[in-house]
Amino acid sequence: MRFTLGAVATLNMTHAPRDLAHGSRFRLPPLGVDLCLAIVVTGVTVWGCYSESNPSSKALRVLHGHVVTPAPAWAYLLVAVAGLALVWRRRHPRAVLAASLSGVLAFTALGYVGNAALVIPPIALYAVAVTRSARQAVVLGGVTLLALGAIVATSPFNTFGSGDIALGALVAVAVLAGIASANRRDYLAAVRTRSELVARTQEEKIRRTVDAERLRIARELHDVVAHTMSTINVQAGVASYVTEDLPPVAADALRAIKVASKDGLRELRAILSVLRQADDADSHQPQPGLARLDTLVAGVTAAGLPTGVVTEGRPCALPPAVDLAAYRIIQESLTNAVRHAGPATATVTITYGHRDVRLRVTDTGHGPQAARTSAGHGLIGMRERAAAAGGSLTAGPSHHGGFEVVAVLPKEPQA
Repeated sequence: MRFTLGAVATLNMTHAPRDLAHGSRFRLPPLGVDLCLAIVVTGVTVWGCYSESNPSSKALRVLHGHVVTPAPAWAYLLVAVAGLALVWRRRHPRAVLAASLSGVLAFTALGYVGNAALVIPPIALYAVAVTRSARQAVVLGGVTLLALGAIVATSPFNTFGSGDIALGALVAVAVLAGIASANRRDYLAAVRTRSELVARTQEEKIRRTVDAERLRIARELHDVVAHTMSTINVQAGVASYVTEDLPPVAADALRAIKVASKDGLRELRAILSVLRQADDADSHQPQPGLARLDTLVAGVTAAGLPTGVVTEGRPCALPPAVDLAAYRIIQESLTNAVRHAGPATATVTITYGHRDVRLRVTDTGHGPQAARTSAGHGLIGMRERAAAAGGSLTAGPSHHGGFEVVAVLPKEPQA
């Protein structure tokens, strides 16, 4: 029996497209890989069978005392069917194995030399070993070996030799390689599953840690900040009530303190509800936005910083995240002006553009610039709020004197 080493190389081609795909950006889909494999195997085996049935040397036209009969063109269709069936080796591996064995058996049963076609069934057998259980792979491997052995034993053109041993080894390699690939696939799947489980466990652990920290912060805010602000609110109310001969400016200041502390307490309760994820009414209260700007400006004006609002462009509703960021930036800017600007006035300019909204808060104060431009929590918090909404913020001395804060926020929050 003549059996070339090219048969083993043909079987190894089942992995070649996959290895090449890992080395390049373009990767063929599984059906494309199988189609290429089927075309190559069919071409090689049909040409090999044709060469064996039509030897160019006269010495090869008689093998072991038997004259080699050239096969007609239609007979090669049997080999072609056996090879092209490999296209469906992943979806229907056992049917493809049966088709390849049937085509090869039919071609050799007609009395034609077809040793080259014997490599097709082992390739189909590899697909069976990859997609089916090891037991099925071994059983079908034995059936394949018996069928190919019957072809070799009954063919008058073959005698037992090294080629037959190589054919048996090829069948064994197909079974073992398929089982090894299946085991590796299952191992990788188990590793992925384990990694996903570890990731989910880690995420759950982080979530519990974050929840615990949120509850701790909520307790601290409630026990310290809320108590202090409540005391301020009560004392300001009592002072404005029991003291009748206060100057008007002092009385207005006390009322502003009472209103500001009351608003701060309400917002603090909303923050505590969010931190605790409480199911009460406060947790569902709307977050402040530019709609409450007039109230904010009135409170700042009452605190001693006359403030005006200028709106440019066509006002429109902003997404909640952007609306909240805009309100907080203006609130923090005016609060800083109240603290550091001294006797001054402030102006809030809101410009609605096509894709963004521009906030500009200026004052005419002459307070210490070092205290206002230092990297305190206020400026850092404003920059973080602007960045979280997908915008930007700058702050510094104004060209016309005083201080200026400019923020540009998108009308749609960044994903």
